[in-house]
Amino acid sequence: MAESGEAAKPGPMSAAELDKFLDGGEICRVTCLDDDGWPYTAPVWHEYRDGGFYLVGREESLWAHYMSRNPRVSICIDTVANPAKVLVQGSAEVVERPNIGGKWVAIARRMALRYLGEDGPKYLEPTMKDPRWLIFIRPKSLKTWHRNFSRLQ
Repeated sequence: MAESGEAAKPGPMSAAELDKFLDGGEICRVTCLDDDGWPYTAPVWHEYRDGGFYLVGREESLWAHYMSRNPRVSICIDTVANPAKVLVQGSAEVVERPNIGGKWVAIARRMALRYLGEDGPKYLEPTMKDPRWLIFIRPKSLKTWHRNFSRLQ
């Protein structure tokens, strides 16, 4: 962090800055490989916890099916309002195949609250009987940058 009166300098985020940014509700763009080997990108909610990223997808989510067959993924989470970005390459691990009432429920409720505010869980409730995947992205590399997009280290 910059000293009082100093302008904040561009650069990689500290661990505390990374946690704060990832808790802010920016959309995660996750890219996986489809069954023909082509990149497939989807905007998803995420929860950063346990050293990686939890994603919850409906049973029919193509990206979850693709990840279950080929675990290589990349993630981009960024914002231009207050320039910051997180770029990840990693492996997807299926924590839960589509089910009702699994570990994904608590994670999805926290995501709904973070992304939609106090009424977020009301958005989720009508769909709680829809089976969902729980995927964990374990980073192989994680790069951050903020305050200026001219360089990424």
